[in-house]
Amino acid sequence: MTTTLNPPTDAAATEPKRVRRPKSARAGGQLHAGPIAYTILVLFSIGSLFPLVWTAIAASRTNNRLAQSPPPFWFGGNLFHNLDVAWSQANLGKAFVNTTIVAGTSAAAIVFLSTIAGFAFAKLRFRGRNILMLIVIGTMMVPPQLSIIPLYMMVAKLDWTDQLQAVIFPSLVSAFGVFFMRQYLIQALPDELIEAARVDGASSWRVVWNVVFPAARPAMAVLGMLTFVQAWNDFLWPFLVLTQTGNPTVQVALAGLGRGYTVDQSLIMGGALLGTLPLLLVFAIFGKQIVGGIMQGAVKG
Repeated sequence: MTTTLNPPTDAAATEPKRVRRPKSARAGGQLHAGPIAYTILVLFSIGSLFPLVWTAIAASRTNNRLAQSPPPFWFGGNLFHNLDVAWSQANLGKAFVNTTIVAGTSAAAIVFLSTIAGFAFAKLRFRGRNILMLIVIGTMMVPPQLSIIPLYMMVAKLDWTDQLQAVIFPSLVSAFGVFFMRQYLIQALPDELIEAARVDGASSWRVVWNVVFPAARPAMAVLGMLTFVQAWNDFLWPFLVLTQTGNPTVQVALAGLGRGYTVDQSLIMGGALLGTLPLLLVFAIFGKQIVGGIMQGAVKG
């Protein structure tokens, strides 16, 4: 009886080949964009910065130079002169204070009230919840111009004309803010956290303060930024109820800048540049914190 022995096989031949992943695809590796991606990013950055750069260039020139063809594409020597004239002529010092009060109050109130209302619509069970939410969403479909006349009549009856409360009170709530916070809290706030707080004996307000607010912090930062920018740039309603010599906001003050027999475009551009600088400062200071909060909320979700 003969037995056949299998020939010895090479272990290296039978071992499955390992596919080497590129460095950018390994765990913890950093992804690197190609030249096409960098080119697209550069073009978009130039297109985004061009309006701001052109505003600064126009603010540094004279009105006669801006009327010539071709227009200037580099900075001149009248920037600080035009900024000084725009600051004093439009009373921008008082306008900045008023706009900061209006935008800050509106942003804080909308973020606070929208977070509470969004939590109620997202996690609480009560009769008529869906109908009330549909009504809130329905108010977003109504053009705001339709409410100007009745709102102005109400402000005039309360004798709030040319006072900041005429601008602040109509902007204390936001249907978009309620909808935004509701959609965020549905996914970002687990029901188990609320139930655990209830088991520990926490009241409704303590649940909101210690559970809802920390979980909603990234969305609150984004909503606060959007609301602040919108209130800062709002023009139509403040222009109707405020005056340029009384309590103007920045946009109302800029509306009366550069008027005369010949419109001074360089002066208007100087005022527009001054009105934009605070927003750029806010983005520069809080932009990284907002993005970091969003990423932290996404990882936790």
